[in-house]
Amino acid sequence: PSNVARFINHSCAPNCEALDQRGRIFIYAMRAIRAGEELSYDYGYELEISERMAKRYYPCRCGAETCRKTIIRLPETKKAAVKRR
Repeated sequence: PSNVARFINHSCAPNCEALDQRGRIFIYAMRAIRAGEELSYDYGYELEISERMAKRYYPCRCGAETCRKTIIRLPETKKAAVKRR
């Protein structure tokens, strides 16, 4: 089954976040979103691959200043996310 969230693009500096609540995914705004602004969230896929392989096979071209150049959540990115919480 699919839903409209499949049309939301990835960004390393997203304006939304995806939360799993009892097996259902909900998209929440992280800040006020301007009319016409594209919705985005950090896909943050978790794979046990090297940073080099992640950037080669799962590239990101979101253009954010903080772009990590891959849609894979890299180990150092995981640590930073834990510290922010």
